[in-house]
Amino acid sequence: MKFPRPSQEEISVNLTPLIDVVFLLLIFFMVSTTFDDKTQLAITLPQADGTALAPSPDQVEVTITSTGDYLVNGEKLAANDSKSLRVALLGLGQEKTDLPLQIYADANVAYQSVVRVYDVAGQLGFVKLSLTTRQSADEAQ
Repeated sequence: MKFPRPSQEEISVNLTPLIDVVFLLLIFFMVSTTFDDKTQLAITLPQADGTALAPSPDQVEVTITSTGDYLVNGEKLAANDSKSLRVALLGLGQEKTDLPLQIYADANVAYQSVVRVYDVAGQLGFVKLSLTTRQSADEAQ
């Protein structure tokens, strides 16, 4: 007696899950990619041509020398790091955070030193920050 052979299904690879995984990877890489917004242009920083404001007696002054030393209201800090700057500003008292904080930075000081003052002052709650500039030579005449 001859038994009929069962018909065999055609063997094939289902590509649908593979395509789904590839699209998910594509979406993941598109979302996680960072784009470099930096330009490689040489820039010259502008001079301040505005009118000078009279210094207020009720203000906090942070001076940054050309060597990177910090002075808070004329008193030099022991170290030039954000911890010492934080301690000095906290030593003035928490009620001083509503006063204007005036930053006097030397023209040749590292940009990181100025950013450190902004960062620490912002973390402590100072909202009235200003950077002092000198009047340009053209306006002084």
